Amino acid sequence: MMSAEITEAIKKALNEAPRNGYVGELHLQILKYAQELQAVGGKEFCEELGIGIAYGTEFKKMLKIWPRLKSAGLIENKI
Repeated sequence: MMSAEITEAIKKALNEAPRNGYVGELHLQILKYAQELQAVGGKEFCEELGIGIAYGTEFKKMLKIWPRLKSAGLIENKI
């Protein structure tokens, strides 16, 4: 289960994203909170945010590439 704080932060970022930047913002938010989201399933993630279940695939993709980005120097708090 996602913390209420993370859920609200992601919802806020998605609501403020430009219409043509929604998916990109979703990707960034998943990478930003990837450490905390490791135990969350794609379906659960989508349900918590109230977004389509199809975004669960995007969620899993971002979690899979996060370790490579992290080892390349990703600094999550700069996202």
